[in-house]
Amino acid sequence: MINLNTNPLSLFDISNKSALIIGATGTFGRAASKALAAAGCDLTIADQNIEDLEKLSKDLELQKSNPTIVDKWPDTEANAKLIIEEAASASNSLDLMFIALGTNDVGYIEDQKFEDWRKVMMANLDLYWLACQAAGRQFAKQKKTDTRNKVVVVSSTRGRHGLPNGYTGYCASKSGLDGMVKALACEWGAKNSNINAIGPTVFKSPLAEWMFSDEEPGKSTRDKMLERVPLGRLSHTDDLIGGLIYLLSPASEYVTGQTLYIDGGYTAE
Repeated sequence: MINLNTNPLSLFDISNKSALIIGATGTFGRAASKALAAAGCDLTIADQNIEDLEKLSKDLELQKSNPTIVDKWPDTEANAKLIIEEAASASNSLDLMFIALGTNDVGYIEDQKFEDWRKVMMANLDLYWLACQAAGRQFAKQKKTDTRNKVVVVSSTRGRHGLPNGYTGYCASKSGLDGMVKALACEWGAKNSNINAIGPTVFKSPLAEWMFSDEEPGKSTRDKMLERVPLGRLSHTDDLIGGLIYLLSPASEYVTGQTLYIDGGYTAE
């Protein structure tokens, strides 16, 4: 138990935890890597681009971190197993996992090709399932009881709200991910493991850069969206890190199966 009379902030201490970030070179993944390195985690960073991974590793070394690099995605059972094993062997266990993968292929259902639908489902749901399967098997081997394993995945407000702009694949994949989180919370509850999701709205990234522009169609799209964002702005990855630390830390020991919307109030309306 945490002694709240001495240092309640220790609830958020994740130093010396073995942490794996899958999708580490993406916008959210990079920010998370830097945050967890600064928090004192023993990091493993995984993604498909070795050059970007090496660049990120050099940035993390400036923070006195020496991350393990895995140049793979969990796109097969074998690759998912390899990623998890690399992370676990680097620190003799796996305590925390954050998955920040995803894509979109906008198209109305009447026009979209099935292979485009499958590409979105693969990136936004299948890869998460494969990584969680491998992590669950690793957690079962560890049999620790002092602290709970934590998994956090990236969902979206689009898992809860539809959009009339050709987002059937994206919305369906994120709704599916939210359902997987709930089901795994039930499966893993008695197995010393928690899983939750973060549900952002639009945050600044290469994928959404156009919505931050004052040129059209960015400006009109942004203005229309902000009509239902009470805080009146789009977000940045800095807005998401606090929620991530919370969900990975002892502060969230009694939280599982939830999607934490960090959206400026978008889902409040």
